[in-house]
Amino acid sequence: MSQPSPTDPADRAPAAASPEAEPPFGPDLGIGAGSTTPYEDYVRASVLTHLQQLQSDDPGEMVFLVTTQVMELWFTVIVHEWHTASEALRRDDLPVAMDALRRSTWELQALNAAWRPLARLTPAQFNAYRGALGEGSGFQSAMYRRLEFLLGEKSASMLVPHRGSPEDHAALEKALHEPSLYDEVLRLLARRGHPVPEAVLHRDPAGRYEPDPAVEEVWAAILAGPQDGELVRLAELLTDVAELVWRWRNDHLVATRRAMGAKMGTAGSAGVAWLEKRARKNVFPELWTARSHV
Repeated sequence: MSQPSPTDPADRAPAAASPEAEPPFGPDLGIGAGSTTPYEDYVRASVLTHLQQLQSDDPGEMVFLVTTQVMELWFTVIVHEWHTASEALRRDDLPVAMDALRRSTWELQALNAAWRPLARLTPAQFNAYRGALGEGSGFQSAMYRRLEFLLGEKSASMLVPHRGSPEDHAALEKALHEPSLYDEVLRLLARRGHPVPEAVLHRDPAGRYEPDPAVEEVWAAILAGPQDGELVRLAELLTDVAELVWRWRNDHLVATRRAMGAKMGTAGSAGVAWLEKRARKNVFPELWTARSHV
């Protein structure tokens, strides 16, 4: 059998690729060359990744600060979803409202998962940079306050910390006097023929929502009805939201208890005692109590 010659094509090494050649089906690396990329123009990643102004030398402060900033972004998305749902409910567009509520349950899960980097902080680790917060506290978050207002947890006193920020204060004052997400749900039920009391339908939306036995009866009747009905599906979606908000509050409580015990919180709050009180409150309360009567 003859041996291939050194110049046989089968024995030749592949030619070196040109430095400028791009792999087949690869990205066009020329897009954005010499300027910002379309990705940067849309996402503004360079803005996001330069917002971390650390106040201590402790390496653990970075994860605390970034996690808090990520939570603020999730608050913003969830508020957007609940506004979308509220507007859809006002025009009786239940499919759009339910789509927004469903998306918010996935977003709430992502928000709750953000506690994981902080959930195992020891007191010593937290104390290493706690002083950097000064009088800063999560209850001062304007976007979180808007989220709570949409849930019906309203109080005019919670506007006080935002007097120095006219834009935030105006947005919160507007949200205070608007119907909550739950108010819009109950108004929809009334338009669908369910006997929601007039006092509930015409209550002052700036006040905290208080449970009503007649509303409990309305939900009990709906939950006992055809299980493929859209109002049953709405009730279960709202219950998913309520459960995930409870988990958020409880995870906050547990993370705080592990990191600082029963010490007073930043900005003079009662710390764990205040969070315990919050964790005991149910969102959309009659949706929970009605289940005892089905």
